[in-house]
Amino acid sequence: MDRNEVSFGRFGLDLDQRQLTRDGVTVPLGSRALDILCALAAAKGEVVSKDELMTKVWPGVVVEENNIQVHVSALRKALDEGKGGQTHIVTVPGRGYRLVGLKSLQSAIDGGPDSSLGPAPSDKASIAVLPFQNMSGDSEHEYFADGMVEEIITGLSRIKWLSVISRNSTFIYKNKPAAIKEVADKFGVRYVLEGGVRKSGNRVRITAQLIDGKTDAHLWAEQYDRVLEDVFALQDEITMCVIGAIEPSLRKAETDRIKRQRPTNLNAYDLVLRSLPFVLSHIPKDSEMAIPLLQDALKLQPDYATAHAFLGRCFLHRYARAGLRAEDRIAAIQHARGAIAYGSDDATALAAAAHVIALIEHDSATALRLFDRALELSNSNVFALNFSAIILAWMGKTELAIERAQRALRLSPLDFYNSRAHLALATVYFYGQRYADALDAARSAVHANPRHSTAHAVLAAALLRTGRAAEAKAAAQDVLKHQPTFTIHGIRLVSGGLEATVFKPFADAWRQIGLPD
Repeated sequence: MDRNEVSFGRFGLDLDQRQLTRDGVTVPLGSRALDILCALAAAKGEVVSKDELMTKVWPGVVVEENNIQVHVSALRKALDEGKGGQTHIVTVPGRGYRLVGLKSLQSAIDGGPDSSLGPAPSDKASIAVLPFQNMSGDSEHEYFADGMVEEIITGLSRIKWLSVISRNSTFIYKNKPAAIKEVADKFGVRYVLEGGVRKSGNRVRITAQLIDGKTDAHLWAEQYDRVLEDVFALQDEITMCVIGAIEPSLRKAETDRIKRQRPTNLNAYDLVLRSLPFVLSHIPKDSEMAIPLLQDALKLQPDYATAHAFLGRCFLHRYARAGLRAEDRIAAIQHARGAIAYGSDDATALAAAAHVIALIEHDSATALRLFDRALELSNSNVFALNFSAIILAWMGKTELAIERAQRALRLSPLDFYNSRAHLALATVYFYGQRYADALDAARSAVHANPRHSTAHAVLAAALLRTGRAAEAKAAAQDVLKHQPTFTIHGIRLVSGGLEATVFKPFADAWRQIGLPD
């Protein structure tokens, strides 16, 4: 039996696929409910408070208490013996919940990975890169320290045998003290990289150290003083030192894999770094802030693939959420095609371009090829996993959509971009009429990114189909709050090569709760 498969009496639990089986039949159950089950099992019969469950199941996210009640009810339905039979999850008034009568599950969980603490540790080498400390004493240089981390993560993610947690997940520790063991446990990684950046004039000083998350041993540490013109070579050098410390025999073999085309103009690079916080949002107002920075970067370096890719995303956001203007659609496609032309070895640029091309150029065949190429270059690239999962879901390619969404969630459980992964799962489940699972996934999508109007729309549809009409209408109002221009026709225009059979059930639900055509 696989180390992530647990058998207990009539039941089975697959921690990788997050599935529960009963008498050999898969029981529809959401991932949050399984996290609660594992947390209760790990307590070995002791009471687990609601606050503890919230911390373990929704780390770093504020959720309402009734979320726990919904998932506990689903667990009871799946586990209990029916009317008059044994109840395995007992409510302890004023204290929390306790698991009873499933000692084989408690023993199995105790001997296996503790999924209640986050992703199960993999036998594959894995690493989290913490935000580098800005040691310049000037908040204006914060973006540069963050950009250094982004580049190192990009280099590491090109190593096929290494799993890399995304920047957006690890940045929950920005400007916060973090115990290495805590970080390693939270993300299920073996190694943690931390460091600091001091930028002054045309010089930069970088410190970095690699730590074993299990033993807290320092595997490698170095300090560099360089001129800014050497910054890209320095990023590669740090990445290679990390690889060499983890697996010395593979260091030389992986050197070429890490290296990729870099911008030749440091001022252009600086402008892209400054745009990054605005690009990562999908809000049109943020895109307005990023567009002039990226346009200035392209004036300095017209073949800068990352700048083209990010501009494509910004114009996509404006087109999809701020009026469906033809000029924004044309600009988004032009810059996406520019990213492909100049960034054939840049996984993030290819993934961002593929997303634009699928959604508003409606060339899904090209988009899928680009996603595959991006994942060949970097199988830990969260952009490629998340973006391709949602496109595949709308196309009705359910199995591959689920696989990529689940891989994104395992790699980077706290990344707000995983709103797309949860949304892909919600879309697949809704299409398959697994409405309870769709509701669970849609709620997770909204928690991951509360400003994502499409997540609210899918949540509204799932609420309606699970008999919560009043809540569905309230969720529909949230859609219009976050995107006043929302229409069903507009979603149809910016959902790429979607299958009509996938879209129609959503459209029917949205009309029923009063969202505009």
